[in-house]
Amino acid sequence: MFARHIAAADPSRPAVVMAGSGEVVSFADYEAAADRAAHHLRSLGVGVGDHVAILSENQPRMLLAEAAAERAGVYFTLVNSYLSPEEVAYIVGDCTARVLYASSSKLAVAREAVAQLAEPVACVLLDGEPDEAARAEGWTPWDDAMAGQPAGPIADERIGAPMLYSSGTTGRPKGIFRTVPDQAPGEALAGTQFLQGLWGFREGMVYLNPAPLYHSAPQASVAGALRLGGTVVVMERFDAASWCELVERHRATHCQMVPTMFTRLLKLPEEVRSGTDASSLEVVVHAAAPCPVPVKTAMIEWLGPIVVEYYAATEAHGFTFCTSEEWLAHPGTVGRAIVGALEIRDEHGELCPTG
Repeated sequence: MFARHIAAADPSRPAVVMAGSGEVVSFADYEAAADRAAHHLRSLGVGVGDHVAILSENQPRMLLAEAAAERAGVYFTLVNSYLSPEEVAYIVGDCTARVLYASSSKLAVAREAVAQLAEPVACVLLDGEPDEAARAEGWTPWDDAMAGQPAGPIADERIGAPMLYSSGTTGRPKGIFRTVPDQAPGEALAGTQFLQGLWGFREGMVYLNPAPLYHSAPQASVAGALRLGGTVVVMERFDAASWCELVERHRATHCQMVPTMFTRLLKLPEEVRSGTDASSLEVVVHAAAPCPVPVKTAMIEWLGPIVVEYYAATEAHGFTFCTSEEWLAHPGTVGRAIVGALEIRDEHGELCPTG
């Protein structure tokens, strides 16, 4: 989420393009807004190691709030925008957020959630204007919060990081806490270097994001692309026909998807898919769920051997990877372990034999 060097070298380069609305945020505007938002955090007393939470649909200011936290040494928790007020309140309270950012479309849920919190939290509305009742409860519009904030970086910049939550399928969601290095935000990050080597992320890339930004994989991919000076085209929501049109219009080079999206693409009329110029695509990444063999076969036949797969988790305790060529040789595989050691154990905790 940090791209000061790109803003200095090529200030007018698009950093974020919203696919539906067409809104464009240049790297210069992105960096200036992120710096002001970092100053705002410090003005609220939010320091290194503190937490903030963000409840929003896909939009630029969601990314700006993340960028502010990342350069202020702050952990940011992205909250699933479909959760109930009770579920939101649990996560915001559990992560000990000092600030809650919410979009206007999620304001009603956010207000109910804040009312259930045991500790006070500063409330910032990312877009629009709160009504009188919301203002009385302490909701401040983004523009008001940023007005008068200094330009340029804060004096004590440190790298911050996401602290996302598990889905909670076996109980309450659990915060996934990873210690971040004590370094300035502009220094090289191991995670970005990992994406460069594995998925070919590079400066000048165009990353098409079709997924909700509160998920771990989209968050990491968008952050890596922006740090490298790539333009990120953000779909407000996934639509198969729109995806084809956006790939062609923006000359997208990289995209990360889930198998359900593949299935929807393959259900498009043949003339739509064959009529799409997808030649700009260099890498299409997928993960998050099992991909049926016929579906992946068809995607490789359509796009070429640029479809790569990984199997991992937000906890970052292991990572498998395979190329199209490896998958075609072993259909159904999720690849070899390249981080950690892969073990399959039975119900008694014993290692299972090969096969």
